[in-house]
Order: sequence, then C-alpha cells, then structure tokens
Amino acid sequence: MKYTYIPHGVCSRQINIDIEDGMIDQVEFIGGCDGNAKGLAALAKGCKPEDVAQRLQGIRCGSKCTSCPAQLSEALYAIMEKQKEA
Repeated sequence: MKYTYIPHGVCSRQINIDIEDGMIDQVEFIGGCDGNAKGLAALAKGCKPEDVAQRLQGIRCGSKCTSCPAQLSEALYAIMEKQKEA
C-alpha cells in the first residue's frame, strides 16, 4: 500500500512510502539531499517498518531538532498506527 507523508522541519517536502506484505518496498523523498535520500531509501527497502522507525528515531540534522531520517521514522510510526486502527 502506498502512503504519503509531509515532513516538518527538514528540506524534503514529501516522503512517499510503499509497504507490501509488511515490508518496506520503496521510499522516495521529494526534495532534500538527493544522495542521502537515495541511500536512506535503499537501506530501508526490504526491512520491517518498525525496525527502520526505531533505528531512525531521534536523529538530528545539524542544529535542527529533526532530520529526514527522523521524519521517515515519524511517517512509519504514523503508518503503523493507521494499520492498527484498520
């Protein structure tokens, strides 16, 4: 299933996430640091959302209170919460 998340406090403007059979199939960042976003997406592919969310939670970018990895974590936690409610 495809999900869209609007991150806050970072350079990326949108995160598109595709989860199939309980595993992350694809992550796409719109905007932000291209190489870092592609690397993060490649590392997340094939992993369980809860594992990725836990690992990325709380990462900061410079003096910002958050980062693109932390925003991906928040997106995954939001997705998992939606799935519980369904």
